[in-house]
Amino acid sequence: MSEQTGTIDADVLRSFESHRRELCAYAYRMLGSSFEAEDAVQDAFTRAWKSYDSFEGRSSLRSWLYKITTNICLDMLDGPQRRARPMDLSGPGTPDHPLGPPKPDYVWVEPIPNSLAFGADPADHASAKDSLRLAFVAACQHLPATQRAILIMREVLRFSANETAEALTMSTASVNSALQRARATMSKVKPADTDSYDETDTDQRKLINDFVTAFESYDMDALTALLKTDVALSMPPFDLWISGPENVAAFMLGTGAACRNSRLVPLGGANGHPAFGHYKPSGEPGRWVPWSVTVLEMQDGVIAGLNFFLDTERLFPLFDLPPEWTEEPAGEPA
Repeated sequence: MSEQTGTIDADVLRSFESHRRELCAYAYRMLGSSFEAEDAVQDAFTRAWKSYDSFEGRSSLRSWLYKITTNICLDMLDGPQRRARPMDLSGPGTPDHPLGPPKPDYVWVEPIPNSLAFGADPADHASAKDSLRLAFVAACQHLPATQRAILIMREVLRFSANETAEALTMSTASVNSALQRARATMSKVKPADTDSYDETDTDQRKLINDFVTAFESYDMDALTALLKTDVALSMPPFDLWISGPENVAAFMLGTGAACRNSRLVPLGGANGHPAFGHYKPSGEPGRWVPWSVTVLEMQDGVIAGLNFFLDTERLFPLFDLPPEWTEEPAGEPA
């Protein structure tokens, strides 16, 4: 391989990489899984690399990569299974209800780190956060795969009807018809309205700090004062979920009592929401072990959702969290 060819190859790969995060966010909205989204984008890059010589620039590189990624996602969605949240599967349980057996990971909408989905431009964050909310992604799973792709392309990515038709090898009329059906379904599903987290918002930051203080001290009075009247607590891979501040407190003092004296390690966010690596006591002084990736949803100045994703074996590496948390014991006073 000549030096010039190597330079061209490197330039092509860099041009692919500049689209990785937005493609990963798109695939995540389609698939509901960070892991599957990363796999889909990597597969798309491999296919694009192998067929790059046939890319004649009749569309933009971005549109071409979206077309390849869409086809991969549609292939991956070839089946009846859709991902969901516990709230989509049943009504709320009681605080003393047994957890039951865990369900497989492919059942659940999983969190995605902000770092995988958002670019460096804060303006991009603002436009992307709303469509990466857990509630929105879960609502999208109610749509047939092609309608899902059309809704996301047209209403999230702002592709034109012609660009969307080209990506899906459909007529423009078919795209417009499918979009109307997708909108009708989404209006019935009505994803919960939650606020995006803005770290520069003093009130939001105080709310999250107060939650951490209340949770780590296990002060249920302080904790429930921060919760919405219909707050939902969920714990995938279990399908049990709890609704209401009093029930949340009863659960935390009963089945969830192992969380007492936990540590919450701030993350860079998940799905545009504040998130933490949640470590519970190991039984050894100064050492805590993984319990969950905890994602908070907010609405109107209170916490509307407590999401404890318990699959730490897969999720902690995804969020670059260490396998344990340690603190030096306090020294003796001088």
